[in-house]
Amino acid sequence: MNGLGIVLETARRAKGFTQEELSKITGIRQENISRYENDTREPDTRTLEGIAAALGLTPEFLKQAARIRGATAIDAHMRRRKTAKPTEWRRLEARLNMFRLHAKRLFEDIAVRAQNQLPSFGAEETDPTTAARMLRIQWRMPVGPVRHLAQWLEAAGCLVIAEDFRTRGVDGLSQWIDDYPIILINSNLSADRMRLTLAHELGHLCLHSTYIGEHAEEEANIFAAEFLMPWEVIRTQLRNLNTGRLLDLKREWGVSMQALVERAWFGGVITEQQRTNFYKSLSARGWRTSEPLADELQVERPALAHNIGDALIAQGLSREEVAHLVGFAHEDVTNPFLPRIKRLRVV
Repeated sequence: MNGLGIVLETARRAKGFTQEELSKITGIRQENISRYENDTREPDTRTLEGIAAALGLTPEFLKQAARIRGATAIDAHMRRRKTAKPTEWRRLEARLNMFRLHAKRLFEDIAVRAQNQLPSFGAEETDPTTAARMLRIQWRMPVGPVRHLAQWLEAAGCLVIAEDFRTRGVDGLSQWIDDYPIILINSNLSADRMRLTLAHELGHLCLHSTYIGEHAEEEANIFAAEFLMPWEVIRTQLRNLNTGRLLDLKREWGVSMQALVERAWFGGVITEQQRTNFYKSLSARGWRTSEPLADELQVERPALAHNIGDALIAQGLSREEVAHLVGFAHEDVTNPFLPRIKRLRVV
């Protein structure tokens, strides 16, 4: 069963289990788990069922995923801090890969009709600024600030999944599932950082679908800045900057004060010394780590995955059937394709 090993390893990492921990849960010897993951031995039906149950998956899903060519992606686009631990981002990369497999399983049975398309420009042919401008034109976006970014992404068929990463080291990551793009975002981010991360990952998906160069992160940052803050629109607003002006612009554009400072500096509106002075001023107020106005900005709320679950249930499927359809063994709370249970308030 060639390919099962990498799927088993990815599913285990996505759960945050070591081989030893999975061994204790399943009662399968650790060395045998290692052999299964390295494809030097094939688990029998009963053993595979035990592993699948421990991972919250169906055996059928694991076997089907193993037959997918290029089932897992290496080096997913990821926005992470330098302090991020390898164990953290590897776990999240595994989770992204598992969501890719779940989504691919789902999209084989249902079709998602997108209003727009997410184009692939290629960083070699199109610079990030031009790509961002072209995308806004293609999507017929209003001039000025971007409202409801997650909805724009989902209208283009991009699956956005928000969950608690349990770490501050990674903000988001992205990949393609055949013709469907997917973004995994840290739900604990502030509203402005989440918007910037979504735009950053959008840049990766548009520019780096086939090739990731050494300047990929810088290119994604430039794309995000132009996409969220079109230079021809915001340029005049960045003149004569001061702290009060930054707060007003943050309210209007929905981006951080630091992003606005960087935009002004990158465009040559402020000097390097002025940029440094702004950061000193923000640091003195404690705003480098926690900016004000967090409760005034619009929170991005992805809805496509839950809406798909709603549609399937409306067609007569039970929650358990929806779970099995995408490969979950039960109503796992991490399953983004299950609608949230609405709880009645008792007065």
